[in-house]
Amino acid sequence: MQQRRTDLPGMAAERMHKLPPYLFGEINAARDRLLAEGHDVIDLGMGSPTDPPPETAVAELKKCLDKPGIHRYSAAKGIPALKEAVARFYDRTHGVKLDPVTETLATVGSKEGISHMWISLLNPGDVVLMPVPAFPPHLYAPMLAGGTSVGIPFPRKTEDLLDKVEELCRTLVPRPKVLVLCFPHNPTGRTVDLPFYEKAVAMAKQYGFYILSDIAYGLTVFEGYRAPSVLQVPGGIDVAVEFFTMSKPWSMAGWRVGYGVGNRDLLYLLASIKGYYDYSLFAAIQQAAAYTLDHCDEDHVAQAAIYEKRLNIMVPALKRMGFELEKPRGGMFVWADLPKKARSTPSIEFAFRMMEEIKVVAMPGGGFGSAGEGAFRLAIVEPAERIKEAMDRMEDWFARL
Repeated sequence: MQQRRTDLPGMAAERMHKLPPYLFGEINAARDRLLAEGHDVIDLGMGSPTDPPPETAVAELKKCLDKPGIHRYSAAKGIPALKEAVARFYDRTHGVKLDPVTETLATVGSKEGISHMWISLLNPGDVVLMPVPAFPPHLYAPMLAGGTSVGIPFPRKTEDLLDKVEELCRTLVPRPKVLVLCFPHNPTGRTVDLPFYEKAVAMAKQYGFYILSDIAYGLTVFEGYRAPSVLQVPGGIDVAVEFFTMSKPWSMAGWRVGYGVGNRDLLYLLASIKGYYDYSLFAAIQQAAAYTLDHCDEDHVAQAAIYEKRLNIMVPALKRMGFELEKPRGGMFVWADLPKKARSTPSIEFAFRMMEEIKVVAMPGGGFGSAGEGAFRLAIVEPAERIKEAMDRMEDWFARL
């Protein structure tokens, strides 16, 4: 029997008891308290970019503010200029041709599109598979829509994940309806190459499930790695929808610009739901986002290079402390197993203790489900000198434990 939450008001809907308290919010509240008390807190918890967006994109946004009619309601599916820019960007970046009208859809960041996708797609009891540990909205949003989330612990080799998917397709009743893939992965930073998606698409067609791909970190890549899209696979668009956000590669987190692309029937379902929830994004932001997609490739490449420099500061320091990790090829995080002397303490408790004692924030692996216990996720969003300071504090602290 599911444990009921004691922190919710009595009038809360039953579905609210399926959600654990949102750990990110609790950690941010503790961080804000320390900041209000005047402490120097280094936040490696949230993947919230600290760098500015491209100057030309901001200038375009300012210019759009004076356009006649710009402050009226926007189109729920996204303005044509943005949808067309998305299609051009996919063609240029992945070699995938999309119909802007039926195969692209603007979303309020990727999280909103993914969460509303479940409402339009899942019936009570429908099974959604995903690798775990997982980003909490991936893990819990299907449950809010009445579905059942089934986590698959990452095997040692990421490529072997699909073997477990196939086993579950053969044995689960009902058969899985959707497989969630997120590469570069949040929170673990794992990556895949195109043959992984080729196998996933073939399995989706064989066993009759859909693929929901989240490539929020697909442009934040290092050492020559290029993150593929599931839509690059011939026939991938028959079974897949993919979500992306401009928050990460162009440091536009507050703009909340995202989009879904791919299977037109899945996007039609999502658009049908969104029409009841919102009128999409402010049209000026959409116009500036379209400009960014068309003109700011150099900026996202430069931003990834900045993240890579920070990564090269963090990874060696964590290894010196006794963390066990693999250097990621993409994403904005380092996922690291805690040093052995720290693993007897739950990761959530350990993260709060570290924040209180040395004022460094990290996301505990337990916040990404039980499969993440014993690890930390550390963001590389702070400037290099701040990351070095955080590592110095942590090295000294771990040496004294």
